Amino acid sequence: MIIVKGMLLLAVFIGCVYTGRILSDQYKKRVEELKEMKKMLLGLETKMKYTYEILPEIFLEIAQNAKQTIKEIFEKASSFMKEKTATEAWVEALQTTKTNMAKEDIEVLEGFGKLLGKTDMEGQVGQIELTNEFLDTQIGKAEKELAKNEKLYKTLGTVCGAAFVILLI
Repeated sequence: MIIVKGMLLLAVFIGCVYTGRILSDQYKKRVEELKEMKKMLLGLETKMKYTYEILPEIFLEIAQNAKQTIKEIFEKASSFMKEKTATEAWVEALQTTKTNMAKEDIEVLEGFGKLLGKTDMEGQVGQIELTNEFLDTQIGKAEKELAKNEKLYKTLGTVCGAAFVILLI
């Protein structure tokens, strides 16, 4: 009986520690996703300037070089462009893809989509540059939140786990 109780207490402790790690990882993933999106938007800018491909094809090429979540956004946007405008496709792709980005990050990216496919190439390139500046701001905020909250959630998970074990003993 003591062995079973000890194993259950250990499972509760490990579960709490694991939950704290998962919560802290969300902050890290947000920073990574924002940096990856910025990198892919720079690639989009280059492709738009120097190739004369249509937007859905450019999005598919960008998706091939992106990491999973950002890849999914570009792939969805490309496929949605078959039936919708570029703006609608981009916004829907952002809204239907599960990311770790904050609401304000998504709003910045949706703002980029408002001129997508509606202006000439120079206007769209200018919008990409503006979006990248906003992303720099968002990355800075995300890094501050990461520094503040990563250790907090890891510690909180460990402390809560220890508290539960003590209460259950």
